[in-house]
Amino acid sequence: MQLIKPGWAAPGGLLARRVQAFTTSREGGVSEGPYASMNLGDHVGDDPVAVSENREQLIHDAGLPAPPLWLNQVHSNHVIADGQWMPGVEADAIISKRQDVTLAILTADCMPILLASAAGDEIAAIHAGWRGLAARIIQNTVAAMSTPASAVVAWIGPAISQAHYEVDDAVREAFITEDHLATNCFAPNERGRWQADLKSLAVIALRSVGVRRITDAGHCSLALDDRFFSLRRSAPTGRMASLLRLLPD
Repeated sequence: MQLIKPGWAAPGGLLARRVQAFTTSREGGVSEGPYASMNLGDHVGDDPVAVSENREQLIHDAGLPAPPLWLNQVHSNHVIADGQWMPGVEADAIISKRQDVTLAILTADCMPILLASAAGDEIAAIHAGWRGLAARIIQNTVAAMSTPASAVVAWIGPAISQAHYEVDDAVREAFITEDHLATNCFAPNERGRWQADLKSLAVIALRSVGVRRITDAGHCSLALDDRFFSLRRSAPTGRMASLLRLLPD
């Protein structure tokens, strides 16, 4: 199983010792067909037995102490704390300060955004497509953390790039009416529509609330079909997972 990790999770640093964080690729599982092979989404039409086996492999290979806290993601701006979690809970971000839980986000073009306190004692995972971004899921999550925004480190995982993400006027208006800086995140195309830069929109949202330490995985989920699932490239398809947890002292 191949894992994509934030730079701040590199060996030797404080966060590497205190926080485990990564995004899976589509490689290494047992799913077949459009879900081949490390599909971790249990809501996309894949064989439930294969998904269960993939999730068990994830737990084993990543050395997780227990199954992750999977969310029922609905493109909302709803944020929960780990103590509010229950199976099937509808939310698009989750926060924790506990060392016995693993937070998880599923994506296949939307952005997984992982947050950690610089001290390595609080974490948050965000699922952010354009709807969640426009509804301020990032701002809500940072506001719900006990860590000051200036001490939050953010990582944007593999997601669709501007070159491959076409949207209409309504999507563009949803952002530029909120913040004029968002105008720079939309480029007109030859079809009279717009190419949206979701990652830059996320950076604007993070900086607007005081988060300054932001890095990007630099991978496009649609362009790299051998590494990542992409709903815009082909449907149905599987889902990657982005996970993080606080490590025991």
